Amino acid sequence: MKISLIFPGQGSQSIGMMSALAEAHPLVKDLFVEASDVLGVDLWAMTQEGPLDALSQTENTQPALLTAGVAAWRVWQALGGATPHIMAGHSLGEYTALVSAGAISFADGVALVRDRGRYMQDAVPAGEGGMAAIIGLDDDQVKAVCEALTAAGDLVQAVNFNAPGQVVIAGTAAGIEKSAQAMKEAGAKRALPLPVSIPAHSSLMSPASDRLAQRLADITVVMPSIPVLHNCNVSIASSTDEIKQNLVAQLDSPVRWVESVQTMHRQGVGLFIESGPGRVLGGMVKRIVKEADTACIEKPDAFGALIS
Repeated sequence: MKISLIFPGQGSQSIGMMSALAEAHPLVKDLFVEASDVLGVDLWAMTQEGPLDALSQTENTQPALLTAGVAAWRVWQALGGATPHIMAGHSLGEYTALVSAGAISFADGVALVRDRGRYMQDAVPAGEGGMAAIIGLDDDQVKAVCEALTAAGDLVQAVNFNAPGQVVIAGTAAGIEKSAQAMKEAGAKRALPLPVSIPAHSSLMSPASDRLAQRLADITVVMPSIPVLHNCNVSIASSTDEIKQNLVAQLDSPVRWVESVQTMHRQGVGLFIESGPGRVLGGMVKRIVKEADTACIEKPDAFGALIS
């Protein structure tokens, strides 16, 4: 059976994450120390002790989750886990996949996503943007409501296609507020505002994309040793320039997760292993491809059943 390692994005962080794996495998904490040296903050203490408000700041969340995902992958490698057929990550997780596959050095990756978080926060002042999860409508219905709201003057866009009947929208704070009623009138079961002020993956992130492009010009990228499927176009880049272009495009383009999982499954992937904290992606995968197997390698006891 072919396997894919998939890496989570923002929202999977929690206080105490990776603690059990770090106790069993010291390389986990060692990697957090390495990240802390790059960033000038004690990232391990922040993930273990909080405060949660600090960990939830996007410039901290992004390097913390990247470090966690890479650490789990390195434990997998150290224990003799099979080489994945392909890797992918949801939003921020795409960077974790590229670092794990050797396309970007760990030090560069940690610093890059910290800056990415800052660019995103700077692009739209706090309180002026937002996101919401729409449950129970198909993609076209969500897009139609978004287009109507945008035409009326409040920009709202479908930005994360996470699973059938589960789409995340992003836009102005006013647009997100109005979308709750509009989506319910269109037949949505739920319209849940998310606790973020950044309208990620919407066109409002264009200023951040411009800054990210400039930042990436200083980053050395090599072709990954394991193929990485990109969010913005559901494809594998054929050059290092294309990898950089995809990362820039990803910031203000939708995350096409449903298509990504379907593509990997069509390539023969039957087991999707979530590398890092939480089981968010595994749940999405099961909704997209019911017959797929999923696992999460956040805790030490998860490895034994997967590595023979």
